Amino acid sequence: KHGIDPQATTQLVRRIAQLPHLRVAGLMTIPPLSPKPEESRPYYSLLRRLRDEICAALPGIVSLSELSMGMSSDFEVAIEEGATLVRVGTAIFGPRQ
Repeated sequence: KHGIDPQATTQLVRRIAQLPHLRVAGLMTIPPLSPKPEESRPYYSLLRRLRDEICAALPGIVSLSELSMGMSSDFEVAIEEGATLVRVGTAIFGPRQ
């Protein structure tokens, strides 16, 4: 899995917004795995700030209403940082086999 450098995100979102039939609904991050949920907070905080910066730079072009961040082990921290979507499959279904 791979993402985009935060400094390149605004330009990417701007270019995608110019394409017909596509809409950027939000941003997603997956921090490094850690047994301590608080260690994920800086990554979630960064994504929220990045979303706010992009919306300020592209007013009326994107709203980026979704922040997908947080998994079963740290979703509470992600919600505190503004997550609108969390991935909690392990909490519901148990570990993968």
